[in-house]
Amino acid sequence: MSRSQETFNKKEVRNKKEKKRKEKEKKRLARKEQEKSSLDDMIAYVDENGMITNTPPDPNKKTKVNAADIEVSTPKGDNIKADPVRKGVVAFFNESKGYGFIRDSETRESIFMHINSIEEPVKEGNQVSFETEMGHKGLNAVKVKPIK
Repeated sequence: MSRSQETFNKKEVRNKKEKKRKEKEKKRLARKEQEKSSLDDMIAYVDENGMITNTPPDPNKKTKVNAADIEVSTPKGDNIKADPVRKGVVAFFNESKGYGFIRDSETRESIFMHINSIEEPVKEGNQVSFETEMGHKGLNAVKVKPIK
């Protein structure tokens, strides 16, 4: 008698595949045997606290909401009148490159300042008044003047 041409590793792979195929067949038969679930079992409700439940909400607990009272966006700031002139300190200024940054005294944010927007000469550490406008990369300071 001759030896089998099948190696141990090949036998193991074949056995694993067969075992997997049998498990898959068992799962398929188990799914068929399960009773069909109804649509009512799949419905979920949201209660008054925002939690998902399987019981329908109580109609007595419903509150009437006027659709006109719902605000979809932020309220308009008609009453807010901000002073267009802001104050700050020159945090950095490079005269040779022609730009610098102002640290706003109220918001503490850095605002870009170009040499063309300076009305009077300024240096680092000077207190300045300025207005802002949107530039390519954010707020830019314009009409920059030192406070005397």
